[in-house]
Amino acid sequence: MADVNLTLRESKAPAGQAGTAAMPGKAPFGFPAGLGGALPALVLVTLFFVVPVVALLLRSVTEPEPGLQNYATLFGDGTYARIFLNTFLVASVVTAVTIVVAFPVAWMLAIMPPALGSIVFGVIILSMWTNLLTRTYAWMVLLQRTGVINRTLIGLGIIDEPLPLINNLTGVTIGMVYIMLPFMILPLVGTLRAIDPMTLRAAALCGASPFAAFRRILLPLSLPGVAAGGLMVFVMSLGYFVTPALLGGTSNMMLAEMIAQMIQSLLNWGLGSAAAFVLLAVTMALYALQLRLVGARRVGGGA
Repeated sequence: MADVNLTLRESKAPAGQAGTAAMPGKAPFGFPAGLGGALPALVLVTLFFVVPVVALLLRSVTEPEPGLQNYATLFGDGTYARIFLNTFLVASVVTAVTIVVAFPVAWMLAIMPPALGSIVFGVIILSMWTNLLTRTYAWMVLLQRTGVINRTLIGLGIIDEPLPLINNLTGVTIGMVYIMLPFMILPLVGTLRAIDPMTLRAAALCGASPFAAFRRILLPLSLPGVAAGGLMVFVMSLGYFVTPALLGGTSNMMLAEMIAQMIQSLLNWGLGSAAAFVLLAVTMALYALQLRLVGARRVGGGA
């Protein structure tokens, strides 16, 4: 009888251990199932995003003294309000112009032969790899009063005096559109290539004009790419610093340039942190709004 009880205990022990190991919803070290693999990513996000944002928020309400005086200064001073307005104006103009310029380029890449398309696509990617500061200085040379553009226009007799193309909104828009074009073209190309060409042929056979086919078929089907690229360009434009600082003037200062001056020159960490946190909050709110209106799948470029 003792031998039978001992045998039963030995047979139950491995089963109990196996049952414990096979319990669903548990991972090593007590983490829920599926979380162990994502733990390194969560640690990186916490260290390099959550912690800096929290530190930024704490500095905005504790320096130079605890309170919300930094936010009151930002929203109550007309100078800072104009900088906020100019930032969103420039970002909106750059996004709209970039969409208009990038759409025909993306359509050309989508319909041209693959070999030629790869070459053009490589040129566009190569422009992204070129140093940002070098490209901005190149535009400074091209847009100045004695630059190539003004001299060419005067030589052709189109204008009599040099155009003011730098240190204003025009120069900032031109430089930023050039830099942002690849970020708009890439999602648009993927969306346009997924559109069945037979759809446009069917519209033509039904009597639709090219403009009607574009407005009622091509444009609605390409909205996921437009939304994804537009959001990317707009968000990046909000925080841009180098190009507006070099091609714009003091009357066209953007928020990123103001934050840099507050922290580097004036050592006003409280006000600079408040401005940076407001910019981050507005950007996240716009992204959430677009997700709500367009849908997460469409913003991501899905069909």
